[in-house]
Amino acid sequence: MKNRKVHSLAALAAVSATVFTFTSCGNKAQQQMPGAMAPEIGVITVEAGNSDLNSSYSATIKGKTDVDVRPFVSGFITKVNVDEGQYVTKGQPLFTLDQVQYQAAVDQANAAVNSARTALETAKLTAANKQRLFDKNIISEYENQLAKNSLAQAEAQLAQANAALTTARKNLSYTVVTAPSNGFVGSILNREGSLASPSMATPLTTLSDNSDIYAYFSLNEKDILELTKDGKTLNQAIAQMPPVQLQLADGTIYPETGKVATVSGVIDKSTGSANVRARFKNDNGMLRSGSTGQILIPNHKENVILIPQKSTFEIQDRRFVYVVNDSNMTVSTAVTVAPENDGKQFIVTSGLNPGQRVVVEGVGTKVRDNMPINPVDAAARAAQAAAAQAQQAQQ
Repeated sequence: MKNRKVHSLAALAAVSATVFTFTSCGNKAQQQMPGAMAPEIGVITVEAGNSDLNSSYSATIKGKTDVDVRPFVSGFITKVNVDEGQYVTKGQPLFTLDQVQYQAAVDQANAAVNSARTALETAKLTAANKQRLFDKNIISEYENQLAKNSLAQAEAQLAQANAALTTARKNLSYTVVTAPSNGFVGSILNREGSLASPSMATPLTTLSDNSDIYAYFSLNEKDILELTKDGKTLNQAIAQMPPVQLQLADGTIYPETGKVATVSGVIDKSTGSANVRARFKNDNGMLRSGSTGQILIPNHKENVILIPQKSTFEIQDRRFVYVVNDSNMTVSTAVTVAPENDGKQFIVTSGLNPGQRVVVEGVGTKVRDNMPINPVDAAARAAQAAAAQAQQAQQ
C-alpha cells in the first residue's frame, strides 16, 4: 500500500513537469513572435497637405419679405379668397369683409355731397344777387358780406362732404383685403364668420416673398476677428468671402450657392456673436420661409494634417489618437483639432507630425493603449475589398 502511494506521487510529479515544460515553451514562443499573435489593424501614415473643409453654422431661413396681413377696417369675414400655400400676386384679393355698413356710409356720404352741392348753388345765387343790390346802393355792405360768408361756408361744407365721401369709399375698398406683395400665403387661422380688426393680435395671414431667401446665422467674436485680421474692414472682408452653401434639414446641399451680404455692426453681449445674412436665389420655390439648415463656409488651408474622425476618441473633453511606434505598439496621443470639419475628417493643429502612423480601425472597440498590433495599410486594404466586391458583383 505504501509503495502504491509513492508510485502515484511520482507519476503526478512527472505529469506536472511535462505540463510546465510545454507551458514554458509556449510562453517563450509567444515572446519570441509577438507580431505573429498581434491582430492586424489598419493604419495610415499622416502627411501634410491642403484642406478645403467647411465651417458649419446653424441658419434660419426667411423670405425676402415676410409681410403680416391685417385689415384696415373691422368687420366679419364673409369670404376667404385664397388657400394656404397658394402663390399670389400684389393686389390679388385675399379676404372679403362684411360690406353692408361701409356701403351704407358711402351712400350717406354721397347724399351729403349732393346736399352740400345744392346749398353751394343756392349760396352762389344769393351772393350774386346781394352783390347787384349792393352795387345799386340798395343794401348795406354788411348784408352783402354776410352773403359772401355764406357762400364760403357752403364751399367748405361741400369740400368736407367730398372728403367724407372719399373716406367712406376708401373704407369700403378696405373690406377687400388684398395682397401687399407677391408671395406665398401662410397659415390662415381666421375663416368665414370670424371678426377681423386692425388691432387683432394674430394677422389674417403672412405673405412670404421667396423669390430670394435670406439665411440668418451667427459668427462669434473670434470668427469676426479672423475675418479682419489682415487689416481689412469688415465690409471688405464680407466682399471677399467666397460663395457659401446651404445644407438643408435632410442633409442635402441646396444647388444654388449664396453670398454673405451683411454682418451686424453690434455684437450681442448675451451671446457674444453677431448676426449674419446670406442671400440665395430661390427661383424654383424650393426654400420656404421658416425652414432651417446649415451654412457651409469653405476654408482653404495649406500644409495641414488631415485625419479621419473615426481614428479619434475623447476622454474628459480631450481628443486622442493611437500612434503606432517603431515597435508596433499603440501609444495614446493627445491632439488638437480645428473647429471646421466635414463630418468625416479633422484638421490636426497640434499633436501629430508628418510620417507618423495612426490607427484608423477598431478605435474605441478592440484597440487599446500600449497594445502590440500588426499594422496594415488601411487604404490598400479598402482598395482590395472594393475590388473584391466589384468582382463578386460582376460574377
